[in-house]
Amino acid sequence: MSEDRIRHAALRARVVTPEQAAALIQPGQTVAMSGFTGSGYPKAVPTALAARIERSHAAGEAFQIRLLTGASTAPELDGALAKVDGIALRLPFQSDPDARQRINDGTLPYIDAHLSHVAQHAWFGFYGDIDVAVVEAAAIREDGGIVPSTSVGNSKTWLDLAKQVIVEVNTWQPPELEGMHDIYYGTALPPQRRPIPLEHGDDRIGEAALRVDPDKIVAIVQTHAPDRNSPFSPADANSGRIAGHLIEFLKHEVAKGRLPPNLLPLQSGVGNIPNAVLAGLASSGFRDLGAFTEVIQDGMLDLLRDGVLRYASCTGFALSPAANDAFKRDIALYRDKIILRTQEISNHPELVRRLGCIGMNGMVEVDLYGNINSTHIMGSRMQNGIGGSGDFARNGFLSIFMSPSTARGGSISSIVPMVSHVDHTEHDVSIVVTEHGLADLRGLSPKQRARVLIDRCAHPDYRDALDDYFARACRDSYGKHTPHLLPEALSWHQRWLDTGTMQAGAGAALTPAPARAS
Repeated sequence: MSEDRIRHAALRARVVTPEQAAALIQPGQTVAMSGFTGSGYPKAVPTALAARIERSHAAGEAFQIRLLTGASTAPELDGALAKVDGIALRLPFQSDPDARQRINDGTLPYIDAHLSHVAQHAWFGFYGDIDVAVVEAAAIREDGGIVPSTSVGNSKTWLDLAKQVIVEVNTWQPPELEGMHDIYYGTALPPQRRPIPLEHGDDRIGEAALRVDPDKIVAIVQTHAPDRNSPFSPADANSGRIAGHLIEFLKHEVAKGRLPPNLLPLQSGVGNIPNAVLAGLASSGFRDLGAFTEVIQDGMLDLLRDGVLRYASCTGFALSPAANDAFKRDIALYRDKIILRTQEISNHPELVRRLGCIGMNGMVEVDLYGNINSTHIMGSRMQNGIGGSGDFARNGFLSIFMSPSTARGGSISSIVPMVSHVDHTEHDVSIVVTEHGLADLRGLSPKQRARVLIDRCAHPDYRDALDDYFARACRDSYGKHTPHLLPEALSWHQRWLDTGTMQAGAGAALTPAPARAS
């Protein structure tokens, strides 16, 4: 038993096997687990629970749980439980292929939610009682406080609300994480809410550990298992071009006096394009930057190490294995630069607005008028979820969405007449970037937005067809403010479903169009 990791003497008597801990979870219960983008999630108990559920199903017994987390987790949690049909409801975000398949088969009910909403909705009682919380810790302190590992997410709320608590103490996680967290306990329910006393992105306003009533801890499991995060692919040419367009734009905004030389706090989604943007910031001479975001990924870790980023506030990591090794090796360097917060603070709309965050996120598609679909393929197949993008798009100083102009080998255009699903309306989108250019939508009417999106962002293979649709819509639509031809607006998506491409057939003649509308 690792006494330096479980420093509360009385709690050492509650160390059990993963199977014994999983036996405490009953069918039909709501179970809230730690974890955010593949970091800081419990690893042994969910796997043991999945094995128990599988045995129950083999014996003809019903066994599912309602599963709440901070965001996506990993195969040992989402994957293991999905494979055995052990999830009756999932929220608020997921990225596991087995869970996704069941969601899209219609056999796993899923609630896609803004990440800033989850904790308060739990407090409001919208999800019912939370029966069991299962959280990963780097250590348990002498006073019973739980030191989170590589994510905080919604763990504070789960520990506060759960009737019973199971803790996984993971000795793979570096003990030096202690002191890196900032757990704020000043939130309250309406009408007792008070302003959050955070004025700068690197302010510390909370405590270094999670509070929990030791009497609620019914089991402790010791593990030594890594977070599961996949390596990022090297930045491709399109990612580099997108990053170049965005860096040029940010420099222009600084020159115009709309941004300070060290910009405003950055928020970045996860993926190759955001990593390319972060690398571009370093090579473009920006310094003394800050990040107020959900996730630290490889590119941000590099900026912290090189002194480009002064601080990074987040709620979890999304690091490749190599970056994880570098983080653990140089953790002393990062201790004073990284602040791990609760999800309700990292994504808090009022803080995002007050700090003036620059939100940079990916998209599936954007339509002519600036509406963004970031979650669904062809309008009905869930990809991952909205995550925190809406928290920053609606409330940030700039809301930037990025994507290659085509997908699936060019068979899908990312610029379409009408999006097949709306996550971010035209009112919440400032900038759209593809490898072909950047469309600044600020201060433009719907038809003006359409013109710049077609001219600057669309792939050449689709530009004429977009021109044609837009011109005919301006001529023939019922209203001329946001022109659409309703029978045609989603025809591109239906064509892809029917033929495997959004492009009209070689022999399909376009309806003659008038001169370009503006």
